[in-house]
Amino acid sequence: MPIKNIKALLTQATNFPAAIEAKLPEGAPKISTMLLDAADKIPQVPDFPMELPDLPAPPELPEMPGAPELKRYVTRVEVRPTPAPTPRPIPASPVGPSTVIERRGI
Repeated sequence: MPIKNIKALLTQATNFPAAIEAKLPEGAPKISTMLLDAADKIPQVPDFPMELPDLPAPPELPEMPGAPELKRYVTRVEVRPTPAPTPRPIPASPVGPSTVIERRGI
């Protein structure tokens, strides 16, 4: 069936992400459903001036490899909380607050 309208083009284009989504684990985002939603929301537009051939079938994808093994690379490490640091007293300044030197007009 040749493609005559943009809605038909988007509907056929969902076959490609759907082939990839079939290999993804549960809960992965679905691009094909987003494309179908976009195709439904397109207002009526005139047909293309010529018929486009059907899109090719999506390629066969190989099985995805399993997740790699989780290994611990750091061993024999003990994590302990450290005590909060105690605040150090601020030493008294030899210059008192009454001996402030101002410099103006430099």
